[in-house]
Amino acid sequence: MAKHSPVSESSAHLNLSDALPVVAESTTSRVLVTNDVMRVVQFTFDAGEMLTEHASPRAVAVQLVSGRMRFTVEGAEHAMADGDIIYLAPGATHSLVAVTACRMTLVMVDLSD
Repeated sequence: MAKHSPVSESSAHLNLSDALPVVAESTTSRVLVTNDVMRVVQFTFDAGEMLTEHASPRAVAVQLVSGRMRFTVEGAEHAMADGDIIYLAPGATHSLVAVTACRMTLVMVDLSD
């Protein structure tokens, strides 16, 4: 897991495909950046893996790096493919199902003062 770092500290996260491979019948994740403003997490999902409905108090951007998934936001299902992005307002309920093996990057931003 990434150490909490100051917003003023830059970082690079390379070779993620090797460092976080898709694992059979599993969902895996790695926190890449975490500070007082932002949290960046990369996930991998094997085909058929899912995250049940939940919400975040933060604003969230989800980018599907590779694969296909069904991503549901407040009851509306979206078929995502390589490179697609979904923005989630704070508190928006969401869930997902990986149709194929997938790699997804999640960016959470704290909007509070």
